[in-house]
Amino acid sequence: MNALPEFSRLVELDIRDAWRLEAYEFTPWLADNLEYLSDALGVCLELIKREAPVGPFSADLLLRNASDKSLILVENQLEASDHSHLGQILTYLQGLEAKTVVWIAPRFRDEHLSAVRWLNQNTLSEYAFFAIQLKAVRIGDSPIAPVLEVLERPNEWERAVHRAAQAEISEQGQLRQEFWRHYLALFPTEEAFGPPNAANSRWHSLRESNLIISQFLSDTRLGLFVRGLRNAESEEVFNRLRPHKDVLEGKTSSQLVPSKDGRFLLLERNEILADRSKWDDLARWLNGTTQLYEQVLKDLFATSTIAESNHQPINTPGYSHGQEEAQQ
Repeated sequence: MNALPEFSRLVELDIRDAWRLEAYEFTPWLADNLEYLSDALGVCLELIKREAPVGPFSADLLLRNASDKSLILVENQLEASDHSHLGQILTYLQGLEAKTVVWIAPRFRDEHLSAVRWLNQNTLSEYAFFAIQLKAVRIGDSPIAPVLEVLERPNEWERAVHRAAQAEISEQGQLRQEFWRHYLALFPTEEAFGPPNAANSRWHSLRESNLIISQFLSDTRLGLFVRGLRNAESEEVFNRLRPHKDVLEGKTSSQLVPSKDGRFLLLERNEILADRSKWDDLARWLNGTTQLYEQVLKDLFATSTIAESNHQPINTPGYSHGQEEAQQ
């Protein structure tokens, strides 16, 4: 008789364990990882603008539905829903000519869910309002997993999404989606980092170093690079990588140079994505190079962490771990 696998409990975390600041951490993260919201809504999303101006105010995210090109407004918060955000949503709706509004919060008051439900039932059918609960969970010592759970949606939304899915996303978006689907068929464990969609990038987050390996592709190029978390300054990321310059360049065959856009150790190939005969080769190169980058960075920063813990300054005037973490 086969032994049962080891089980553990799924634990919901305080939302601030994942994102401390709404404007500087959660909003940039969501803009960079739209696949989570795309999965929740059932449509492919494209970023138009962060902090989209509406008179003296600004909306968190302005997105576009890739299927029908309609605008989608996102307003998020890391506290319980409040009247202020409900009022902002109605103000932004008119100012940005959006037809779909998404309100994200870790907790919704009953009266706010009722208000979203009333809007869906009493406005024209072209308008859609969503209330989405944000959660952060983990199992044991696993990485934190974000969860977006739809609490309120229009009654006809699923039918509209199904109809839109029958139409072409776009020629480029469809090609990207097909490539990612091919990639995941060859490397199914990669689906842990997101399902195949029309996005031009996927990413691996490295807990040991707070670094991210971003895979990207376009009509004529594909490759990968290393970046920091979205709230990290490019100079700060470069300074963390610089002590390991020789090892990084030697093992990855890329160059570590200062970067204003926060992309480091860029490695890419000039290839025509439409040439499907090369997809096996491109997928294997992209996966193998990503695994190489991941192992090199894990080894370097695990070693660095051990060394720092064994050589911490003692009774050094002005030294404070708390201050150092706050500055980072």
